[in-house]
Amino acid sequence: MSGRAWKWGWTGIVLTGLLQVTPVWAGLPFAVEGQKLPSLADMVERVIPGVVNITTTSHVDLPDHPLFNDPFFRRFFDLPVQSNRQRESRSLGSGVVVDAKLGYVLTNQHVIDKADVISVTLRDGSSVQAKRVGVDKETDVAVIQVPAKGLQAVPLGDSDRLRVGDFVVAMGNPFGLGQTVTSGIVSALGRKGLGRGYEDFIQTDASINPGNSGGALVDLAGRLVGINTAILSPGRGKGNVGIGFAIPINMARQVMSQLVEHGTVRRGLLGAQAQDLTPELAKAFGVSGGTGAAVTRVVVGSAAYQSGLRPGDVVVEANGRPVRGAADLHNVIGLARIGDRIALKVIRDRREQSLEVVLANPDNERMAGEKIDPRLQGAVFGIDTEEGEQTLVKVVQVAAKSSAWNAGLRAEDRLLSVNRQPVPDFPALAKAVRADERQMLLNIQRGEEKFFILVR
Repeated sequence: MSGRAWKWGWTGIVLTGLLQVTPVWAGLPFAVEGQKLPSLADMVERVIPGVVNITTTSHVDLPDHPLFNDPFFRRFFDLPVQSNRQRESRSLGSGVVVDAKLGYVLTNQHVIDKADVISVTLRDGSSVQAKRVGVDKETDVAVIQVPAKGLQAVPLGDSDRLRVGDFVVAMGNPFGLGQTVTSGIVSALGRKGLGRGYEDFIQTDASINPGNSGGALVDLAGRLVGINTAILSPGRGKGNVGIGFAIPINMARQVMSQLVEHGTVRRGLLGAQAQDLTPELAKAFGVSGGTGAAVTRVVVGSAAYQSGLRPGDVVVEANGRPVRGAADLHNVIGLARIGDRIALKVIRDRREQSLEVVLANPDNERMAGEKIDPRLQGAVFGIDTEEGEQTLVKVVQVAAKSSAWNAGLRAEDRLLSVNRQPVPDFPALAKAVRADERQMLLNIQRGEEKFFILVR
């Protein structure tokens, strides 16, 4: 035996007697006390046919040099008229079949963003073109539909039942390699701060890489608990470092139902702002738990105002779920539909009160620009309930090449004043416009920039 390496996977031998040897095995045994070791293989075989690969094709316009648009320059050098030049762009991602009968596939908005063609590769290797059903940029959720038959859906789980430490499995198409499975645990819940509109991410150390976006995060029973969406990486295009994020399926399911029904998400309007509680504020407001969302502003006449909500109230519960901070309240409202009733539990003057708010239709809080003045044709105005201490009129949308567009207005512009008069609502805006029929002097805030626009 001496002088030769064993080829049976032994790392060495232990002599316990003259002729007795005991092998010491490298790696895991096949069984322990007669019981087979647990494996994820059976679950993976059931689930992975419902996870698909997505390839998108888009065309990006390439800018022309200004000289090529100059008639004299073209004529002098005998150059042809430039046609629109485009560059074809391709990207990869993943998706999850959630309704086999109707062919609905859940994925990320950023996977199919600006795509002209969406191709879905199924488990059997066949490729079909998908139809865009709807997207929601605020949650990064999208729904597409494939015409294929014989699809297999992944059963939906309950992400509210997840706990830190639960085992999860990620499935997707990393780096375009094809269907890949990785495993890990739930590292944290309720993660925020990635710059998305509505955030309540599941954090996991199951390896998620570029191309996994839109793929499945499942529990050990094979139930879909999340949609893989993002990673923390040392650099753009780099690999996984053990910190990945998934959209909870309960959030994705709420968004998906509206996308299927309307093609977009029709969010109800609360009309209030809130901030997180600090320990000092919690003590001042008499909130024993130390968490909640302190209401800083309520728009007069809004749904929040009509429910009885007032500045200084601390919301500690919404629809039976604890509110740990402003983001939790933001998520509850942002995922609710117009007309939904939201039960709020608030602390006011150190006493607990219950309120019910019926979310308003934002369309009722909008006005077409031409109803105010023909020079504002093409713009749609709304009431700003997100920023600042005072209510302001803001531009919700502007039609390209319309009168308002040509005047310089753009979506999300906030009107600080018109003809040097504050415009907190539509009547004030109309009155300010009539103050000088010859011209409109608009004081605009666009992002962090403030400037004037003169409209004649």
